[in-house]
Amino acid sequence: MATTKQKLVIVLLGPTASGKTEVALDLAERFNLEIHNIDSRQLYRGMDIGTAKPTKVQMNRVKHYLVDIRKPNHPITFKEFQDEAQLSLQIALKRQGIAFLVGGSGLYLKAITSGLRPPAVPPNKNLRKQLCELGQAECFKLLQSSDPKASARISSNDAVRTQRALEVLYATGESITKQEGADPPPWKILELGLNPTNLRERIAHRTNEIYRNGLFKETQQLINEYTKDLPLLQTIGYGEALQVIQGKITTAKAIETTNHRTNQLAKRQKTWFRRQHNPKWLNNEEPLKEALSLIKSALGD
Repeated sequence: MATTKQKLVIVLLGPTASGKTEVALDLAERFNLEIHNIDSRQLYRGMDIGTAKPTKVQMNRVKHYLVDIRKPNHPITFKEFQDEAQLSLQIALKRQGIAFLVGGSGLYLKAITSGLRPPAVPPNKNLRKQLCELGQAECFKLLQSSDPKASARISSNDAVRTQRALEVLYATGESITKQEGADPPPWKILELGLNPTNLRERIAHRTNEIYRNGLFKETQQLINEYTKDLPLLQTIGYGEALQVIQGKITTAKAIETTNHRTNQLAKRQKTWFRRQHNPKWLNNEEPLKEALSLIKSALGD
């Protein structure tokens, strides 16, 4: 499809609730593209409502990859995700000469666009079990003392990434940040960014929607299948829904906390994108129109 010899990878990034899904669907349909998901929580089956995963109707409109590839009790490592994503992209690039990445997980995006080389350390089930028993609060304290750089980029509530960083440290004796290198891919990269001025209002609306659309039921299903100790149940939204189910907080408090945590996440995401990426930030009023123009220019049309 691309008229340039160099293969093109289009990236649509932005903080949570910035409107990536809607713009991505329109762009994918305009250019006959498939969407490669770069959202670290939408990789898991059964976590649909709480992660605001594209609906079945939306995924019927446009083919999506890197969605529902794991069960929540088998967390994917950074290296495993990178391998899966690169294989998926290579197939798309070979077929069309162009691929489309969409997501807000900055480190995962960086892994693809900059070719980060994460440590090849296999999962250690026994260690992970011990870390789960220790609790996320204590694990994060360990990470802060042993690898401050990693703890600065990982949320204090992110049990999966905290455990992985500690796992690498204990397996190799060196921090995960010291072992990461880079091998930039040979593609042309076009990064487009969304950062609407009404993001706080969009987040509040999103939060109310996920609770109305069945977050408690989905959380209970995850508890029934994987137990309440599933690390991914500490994810924003699920963690609060779990506390309501356990009778620890009210629904109103859960919504308030989810909204607050989501705004904190969005702030961290924007900081990451500003420091680690250099996207062309799309016009707040007509993002689709500007994106179409930039893509056509990159394709040489």
